[in-house]
Amino acid sequence: MLSSVTPIPPLSDLLDTARVVSLPMRVRFRGVTARETVVFHGPAGWGEFGPFTEYEDAEAASWLRAGIEVAWTGFPDPVRTRVPVNATVPAVPAERVPEVLAGYGGAVHAVKIKVAERGQSLADDVARVAAVRAALPDAQLRVDANMGWSEDDAVRALTTLSEFELAYAEQPVATVPGLADVRRRLRDAGNKLLIAADESVRKAQDPLAVARADAADLIVVKVAPLGGVRRALEIVAQAGLPAVVSSAIDSSVGIRAGVALAAALPELPYACGLGTLSLMTADVTAEPLRPVDGYLPVRDVAVSEDLLTEHAVTGPRRDWWLERISRTYEVLRGGDVETAEGADTTHG
Repeated sequence: MLSSVTPIPPLSDLLDTARVVSLPMRVRFRGVTARETVVFHGPAGWGEFGPFTEYEDAEAASWLRAGIEVAWTGFPDPVRTRVPVNATVPAVPAERVPEVLAGYGGAVHAVKIKVAERGQSLADDVARVAAVRAALPDAQLRVDANMGWSEDDAVRALTTLSEFELAYAEQPVATVPGLADVRRRLRDAGNKLLIAADESVRKAQDPLAVARADAADLIVVKVAPLGGVRRALEIVAQAGLPAVVSSAIDSSVGIRAGVALAAALPELPYACGLGTLSLMTADVTAEPLRPVDGYLPVRDVAVSEDLLTEHAVTGPRRDWWLERISRTYEVLRGGDVETAEGADTTHG
């Protein structure tokens, strides 16, 4: 069920204001060159619903819950007025790294680099990370494997990539026991590289299992997959680990929710992965939440009717998204999302 502070609105309120858009990407990311998503309006403002198309309705329900929280309840009070963000470098050829970094505007203090891409080799990863390090010799670098390695491959790859002075490696393998094993083997070899958990938190039935298993040094949290800003805050508090706030390739509406989470955390030791609008060529607002000199301000987003119209998805594809909202709404109303996402943090 939804949190008591976020009543579930009638489905008609969502569908009547829902606007489906397609936002072009500068580079291919997660296999797409345009990001489809939905924004809708409630009494507190605009919310976003953009679960990736391969996600089943039960998983997508947390994304709908997060959008409803934004549009019907708003955000908790911030404790800071701006948040640091990292640049994100997709699994592009090394020669394209300067082009990607140029999209982040001004100083870049931290960079997340995608590695372990299917069809690529460790040599490709090394070349990409080396290109980032050459371009930004003083920046904090972290790599994200998105569960792409086996445990043996992860140890081998991270041992090699550690020469570039990485801050941490995000989700090198798929399972919590695997994370714990990779972390232990690196430590036994004298490698103190930190391990971050992402999918093992946001896609897990139990988002706190990583902390209990001592399988990671920090966690990556995303508003939409975890069901909202307030639920994400609860998970961070109960995990007792440093948190990195990241996005799910959102429009500025979704990025605003991520900024709200980062702004409300008591401590924010790492730059956030909220600069992903720099990977897009369009947005739903004339003033996108793109980083300037490595920071995003804590401010609201004014959605543009002209841009909603310009990037509107129509016809059968629009119908597909509206039908998806209707199905996901039924999952959310029935409470099945608790089991599917493990977002009920009241049981340990």
